[in-house]
Amino acid sequence: MVESRGSLAYTNYMKSLGLTQRLHVSWLLAAAGVGIVIGVISVMRVPYGLFAGWMWLVAGMVLALASLVGARRWLIIVALVGGVLVGLWRGSFGQIGLEHYQTLISQTVRLSGRVLEDPDVDKKGQTVLRLGDIVSNDRRLPGSVWVVTRHSQAIKRSDVVTVRGTLTDGFGAFAARMSRAAVERVTREQPGDVAVSVRDWFAERVRRYVPESEAALGLGFLMGLRRALPLELMTALQVAGLTHVIVASGYNLTILVRLARRLFVRVSKYLAALSAGVMIIGFMAMTGLSPSMSRAGLVAGLSLAAWYYGRTIHPLVLLPVAAAMTLLINPQFGWNDLGWQLSFAAFSGVIILAPLLQRYFFGAKSPGVIRQIIGETVSAQIMTWPLLVASFGVISNVALIVNVLILPLVPLAMLLTFAVGVCADVPVVAGLITAPTTWLLQYMVGVARWLAGLDWAQLEVNLSWLWVIITYLIIIGAMWWMRRQTGLRLRESNVVE
Repeated sequence: MVESRGSLAYTNYMKSLGLTQRLHVSWLLAAAGVGIVIGVISVMRVPYGLFAGWMWLVAGMVLALASLVGARRWLIIVALVGGVLVGLWRGSFGQIGLEHYQTLISQTVRLSGRVLEDPDVDKKGQTVLRLGDIVSNDRRLPGSVWVVTRHSQAIKRSDVVTVRGTLTDGFGAFAARMSRAAVERVTREQPGDVAVSVRDWFAERVRRYVPESEAALGLGFLMGLRRALPLELMTALQVAGLTHVIVASGYNLTILVRLARRLFVRVSKYLAALSAGVMIIGFMAMTGLSPSMSRAGLVAGLSLAAWYYGRTIHPLVLLPVAAAMTLLINPQFGWNDLGWQLSFAAFSGVIILAPLLQRYFFGAKSPGVIRQIIGETVSAQIMTWPLLVASFGVISNVALIVNVLILPLVPLAMLLTFAVGVCADVPVVAGLITAPTTWLLQYMVGVARWLAGLDWAQLEVNLSWLWVIITYLIIIGAMWWMRRQTGLRLRESNVVE
């Protein structure tokens, strides 16, 4: 009797706290996603391979699935713990084999690997390669290697490259790095990366009519083709705070998906979803699966599916679920990969902060295209600013001005660049389109160079990681205040609308 009374009292106490109330299963998925992210990142702080056993995965899956069956508020903790165990297993499993790099550090080695992303050119004119599928001494190694070389031969994504040099400790998600590498062999399989071939073919058609710098900028907008940019222009865009639109990013993909959906939605919802889906797959195939593009493609796909089936996904559910899925695919993204961190920070600005700012300052009236672009850009910059300053020690004083002057015109620049490439075989039509395309891109290049050349364009700032945390807490507090004042339902936010 005493025991039953105690159980009843405990049950009544839980009810008084609201912990036994039913909860939508999506929030439990979000809790599991948060746990997976925590688990994968925490692997860097636990003994090597401690959670690599399958029992940790099974235990985590059992807890996560059990929480979904009950779907009560108190089960959020169970889902979180289950996610942490799954994340710890995935992170530890992803570490297996990385210890072999330690035996090669400070030695001159020969290794081969597949180029994962489009090569870059650094400030010294050297080629930067990100290699995966590493093979050294006939042993296949996990992870990826950062390679810098003066090799001038054209190297493309998906090429298999053999390099020789001194291996040093890696950084971020890279297991090791090799500076001053000598490229001994470049192998291009046939037919190779078809998407890269199609992209390069299209880029050459644009370059027939548009001057070099302007064509490079237009192709950067349309395809994230950043290597084609002259080094001087790339530096100006970095100082001006415009690199987020000339690399493969969620911003470019969002523009394309929204355009496809709006063009065909009046014909049929199915055609709109199909065209937008093809746009997502095609863009990711051309740009490659970088951390930012993996996030962008996944988020756009989930949001598109929710829109098609008449559902909504709360941003606080979409963010952790998407983050967890990217880390389950590649846990190395979570190990100090700045691109992955910036991608999710920017996305949280677009889907959470931007709608709050619009509603707080302009009321319930839907924003027009220009106001929406400016609002989303400013919000993304606010959310990424602390990470960028802490990582690079500089802040662009002209970024807001440049983005206001250029960002609203980016969709038009992408459309005109695409039109030039499509009509390249019709000289008269291509010539008519070339003039406004060149004028628009010359305006953008001129604005970026002019503002980046000002003496006060950049400011050096030292921001410790403690201040990064404090800054983000202030931003979160401001978002909570705006949410409370406006009563905005964040569930209404959707990146494809």
